[in-house]
Amino acid sequence: MTELAGYLQTRNIDQLKGVGPALAQRLQRLGIHNIQDLLFLLPRHYEDRTRITPMGGLMPGMSVVCEGEVRLADIANGRRRALLVRLHDGTGSLTLRYFHFRMAQKDNYPAGLRIRVYGEVRAGPAGPEMVHPESLPITEDLSSSDELSLTPVYPLVEGLTQRRLRELITRALPLLDDADALIDRLPAQHTLGWRLHDALRLVHAPPPQTNRDLLRQGLHPAQQRLAFEELVAHQLGMLQRRRQQRRINAPAITSANDLSQRFLAELSFDLTAAQQRVLSEIVADMSKPQAMLRLLQGDVGAGKTVVAALSACPALAAGWQVAIMAPTEILAEQHYQRFSSWLEPLGIKIGWLSGRLTTAQRRPVLAGLANGDVQLVIGTHALFQEAVNYQRLGLVIIDEQHRFGVEQRLALTRKGQAAGIQPHQLIMTATPIPRTLAMSAYGDLDTSIIDELPPGRQPIQTVILSSQRRDELIQRIRAHVSTGQQVYWVCTLIDESEQIQAQAAQVACELLQTSLPEITIGLVHGQLKSSEKADMMAAFAAGQISVLVATTVIEVGVDVPNASLMVIENPERLGLSQLHQLRGRVGRGALASFCVLLYQSPTSQQARQRLQIMRDSQDGFVIAEHDLQIRGPGEVLGTRQTGDISFKIADLLRDHELLDDARALAMHLMQDPKASGDYLITRWLLKQGDYTQV
Repeated sequence: MTELAGYLQTRNIDQLKGVGPALAQRLQRLGIHNIQDLLFLLPRHYEDRTRITPMGGLMPGMSVVCEGEVRLADIANGRRRALLVRLHDGTGSLTLRYFHFRMAQKDNYPAGLRIRVYGEVRAGPAGPEMVHPESLPITEDLSSSDELSLTPVYPLVEGLTQRRLRELITRALPLLDDADALIDRLPAQHTLGWRLHDALRLVHAPPPQTNRDLLRQGLHPAQQRLAFEELVAHQLGMLQRRRQQRRINAPAITSANDLSQRFLAELSFDLTAAQQRVLSEIVADMSKPQAMLRLLQGDVGAGKTVVAALSACPALAAGWQVAIMAPTEILAEQHYQRFSSWLEPLGIKIGWLSGRLTTAQRRPVLAGLANGDVQLVIGTHALFQEAVNYQRLGLVIIDEQHRFGVEQRLALTRKGQAAGIQPHQLIMTATPIPRTLAMSAYGDLDTSIIDELPPGRQPIQTVILSSQRRDELIQRIRAHVSTGQQVYWVCTLIDESEQIQAQAAQVACELLQTSLPEITIGLVHGQLKSSEKADMMAAFAAGQISVLVATTVIEVGVDVPNASLMVIENPERLGLSQLHQLRGRVGRGALASFCVLLYQSPTSQQARQRLQIMRDSQDGFVIAEHDLQIRGPGEVLGTRQTGDISFKIADLLRDHELLDDARALAMHLMQDPKASGDYLITRWLLKQGDYTQV
């Protein structure tokens, strides 16, 4: 490994001059253990310190460099003690405010001293000020023309400053003069003409002649060369994890069983061609002695649940247990009811596990899983708790995978590994994942897409309406309910908030009850007990409630065909994919359906553009691409998934055109025994954990 990566990998960070035990410990919290790690801590962005901004032109929010003469330095004993330094430059003045200081620091700012400062300008009591700016005295060695290039900004931890980190990296860069410091094994056709050593030097210390615009955008060839190598390493990590997982035996489940045929015979509808295609892909995977790792994508209402049930049939018929995990009790209980109605008449014993079950209720389910009597179990996070043991877990189905953390999914699959067997995994999502994101976050999974909706599904007409027309909308709801149809009214908050202009669900419910006294109105939100939520949803599904006021707990899975109108309050606060999920709760039957986006005026131009996208498109993949561009990959996947795609320099949106080549090269490195890719994984991913074990 050392000869592949270079000797800087073996030189601990405390071997760099100026790094003592305390500093080494802080650096380790950034994942820096050796000098190679330090050089691969790449800038997040750059600050433009190449221009001196006159103090007379300062505005709040600007991040600028100023030069001036100290007129006064004093301690202010107000509500919070602070060291204040007053600067002048002939065009205006600027106050420097330090809350954390030692009394002796006041002597560092004698009247007449000229200093250069960098920081963000904010409005202060006496004019513009900077809080804890970086500052340097101007000496003969530091002239106004010294900082001619952009200044890199690095990730930090407490106790480590940008200046200290820049000093360490500046001290380490000369070590790259040795050709053996880091070995560059990337094929020449992928380097854009940049050696690894030279690319690192440029991103850490851009020369004055560097194209600043390209550097700021991350499009400089040196940055792109490093981004490509990081994407290759990322793909290698996933491929390597996939290879390791597939070395564990999995049950080879044959599709030759009559359970699937009996199930299909009882269905009141025919599968679409897309459902048949993905089902054949899943069945083919499960027939192999290597674990299936398949991501099943399908837009809202595409029919993923029936595909999941048919995927379970071969495993159940062969004597293997199946576990189906959903993120919420509402969705899990709906799955339990649906799978029970489908499979119990065919002789399959189904269990239910959730956090709200009593010990007495859990005991027979746990015993049935341990002795094999319970063949299929459905539940929430309770499925992978320590007390749960499976006799022969052969298939794990995870619904709405983006709601679970990686460790939660691993905990469930490990339940089947006790006997040296890796369960097959089917991971489902109704949130379409853009191709660039799927390749990066789920590149080690095979993908099936149900790209066809069942016949008879009505398109949903989406209307954008100002909240000023709320009263008019309420009257339309009265007319809608009078025809026997039902309505969702979705709010984004449970209680009122002075900080956020969003109509709380409780207030909305009271308003509707006052305005529509003749209509039965229900309320469901995340703070209700699970039993209360389940009872309210059951009443709505049974038609006992005409209007259901809800928070986003009804985002996934809830299926009430008679609900044909949805109102979403403050849609500008939600991501596009979440709005698409919510909208998909209507239009699930043969009724013409509508979605009203009730926005709060005034709203930003970006928010108006997002709402326009919702009005113009019902294609989940088109919407997901827009959502990725607007919110970024971490937000689209969910906060628990952000570690899955934590890059040092690559950017999925900016660098998506590099992904295909990165994937191809990674596969070549994995397949060629002479071309080990371990050095790239060590260089870029070693400290990032097992995120690839999806």
